[in-house]
Amino acid sequence: MLLIRHRDVSYDKDIKKRILLNRGIAAAAYKDYLSADLTKVNSPLLLGEEKLKQGLNMLTTHINNNSRILIVVDSDCDGYTSAALLYNYLFNLYPEYSENNIDFYLHPGKEHGLSDCLPIALKYNLVICPDAATNDIEQHKILTDNNVDLLVLDHHEVDVVSPFGCIINSQLTEYPNKDFSGVGVTWQFCRYMDIILNTSYSNNYLDLVALGNIGDMMSMISIETKAVVFEGLKPANIKNPFIYAMSEKQSFSLNKGDYQPSRENGLKFTPMGAAFFIVPFINAVVRSGNPQEKELIFHSMLNDRAYNLIPSTKRGEKGKGIEETLVDQAIRTCVNVKNRQTKAENAGLELLEEQIYSKDMLNKHKVLLFTLEQEEIDKNIAGLVANKLMNKYQRPVAVLLKYGQEYRGSARGYNTDFNFKELCKQHNIAFAAGHAMAFGLGISAQDIEKFQKDIDNDYKGLDGSQYYYIDHCWDTPESIDKQIILDIADMNDYWGKDLDRSLVCVKNIKIIQENLQIMKANTIKINLPNKISLIKFNGTDEEVDIFKNQEVTINVVCKCCINEWGGEVNPQLQMVAYDIIEKKDKILTDLWNF
Repeated sequence: MLLIRHRDVSYDKDIKKRILLNRGIAAAAYKDYLSADLTKVNSPLLLGEEKLKQGLNMLTTHINNNSRILIVVDSDCDGYTSAALLYNYLFNLYPEYSENNIDFYLHPGKEHGLSDCLPIALKYNLVICPDAATNDIEQHKILTDNNVDLLVLDHHEVDVVSPFGCIINSQLTEYPNKDFSGVGVTWQFCRYMDIILNTSYSNNYLDLVALGNIGDMMSMISIETKAVVFEGLKPANIKNPFIYAMSEKQSFSLNKGDYQPSRENGLKFTPMGAAFFIVPFINAVVRSGNPQEKELIFHSMLNDRAYNLIPSTKRGEKGKGIEETLVDQAIRTCVNVKNRQTKAENAGLELLEEQIYSKDMLNKHKVLLFTLEQEEIDKNIAGLVANKLMNKYQRPVAVLLKYGQEYRGSARGYNTDFNFKELCKQHNIAFAAGHAMAFGLGISAQDIEKFQKDIDNDYKGLDGSQYYYIDHCWDTPESIDKQIILDIADMNDYWGKDLDRSLVCVKNIKIIQENLQIMKANTIKINLPNKISLIKFNGTDEEVDIFKNQEVTINVVCKCCINEWGGEVNPQLQMVAYDIIEKKDKILTDLWNF
């Protein structure tokens, strides 16, 4: 049975306005939100002028002294884009210095911050951590005690304010946008440098800012985040070698169906398109790539080396003296690593889903907690698998691996009414570090059983049922407003974190032979009035059999799409879920019609 909830926050006749109001855009800010551009970006001074001044003085002093700088590249899309933005910006200002004196540290696995790189970091004069390390106070002290300066440019929640180094973090100041990722903070630091040094390079990297915010799932309700993402995805601003090349490689997927840019904003691709067809390739390399593959992909984001010619690794060309650009090799490598990761991910999902059903976890627990041996699943995909299970079963998930007397791994929250990380921290755990709904979790082996009981109790009021939240409903197919479908379908640019794709409902659709088509790959097409089509892709054999051989009436939840064919544009509804509310066997009916 379909479980439908009307959003019903706003009944505004303007469907676009209604959808945005229903997702938390204030009525007074609606017009500003739609028109938001770089004039809506906050001043970098709101990050704390004293800290910005300290950070800039620290950086320029080391550059003037010809010191050695290490940039620690955090292990996700936001980390890669943050580090790439900072280096590209510094290369604009100080090309020779940057090329000869700045090095990078890429974590071997999915590590974050300074915990695994101190022996290397101690060899440098200045260590810069974009998008990480705010809470690594122990490492901050060690660096300081060894006369190594530290500059952190971060956005993560702060446990304890560090007295060491220069920590610039949007969570520590009056900076109004707490939904701006590490690359956003790094960009604002570069904007501050532009102001002080009377230069104008920071806006050359808006595509990196956009991709980092999308990759870190920052809320698109924020006017600033929306403005920077939209500006960064305009064709004229897609300048980064990796982002441009990957968008060309994925151009077919980025420009069709659910991911096709709308006609009014002029984006090269949508935030959701980037989230599905660009970000996962970076994350795949971060999680499953070897050190050489990680370095290759990161270097393809650096303007001073992305187009360098290197020996080709293409099949049939390797070892024959044939060359290709570094970025071309990086794109092909991304695809290969992603395929490799998908195999490991599928194996992990199969293992954990077998446990879900064999241990009756869905009935016994509100939180799906898995405790595994290290060889059972690749630690670098634990978070990815946890995320897939969270989305499928609509409840919090933790995938933990055993390290001695402790289980450590990744946790994902489901219901934003419950801050999963804070709930975990209320119990006897070793650590919980990261975002509120996506974080690393560690628990002593002896406390696992009690933790499971306690956290289940925290979530005892959580309804695990799957609900479909709709913005509009028609009682009959004859009452459907074509323009509403077209208007919603033209909002693809807006979907993202906290701005989920709009769903609509149509009731009492009678499926008869005259309005039904079964096409290739079990695509079910129902022709509705006013040239509106209702499509279900990849129907099951059972569904096809029911629709062909029985007269049924259904209620359906749909996505709104545009069908362009032969130069004609028509609204299309794409089936998400349906209920059969009436069924009539055609064969029996025919027997009585003699």
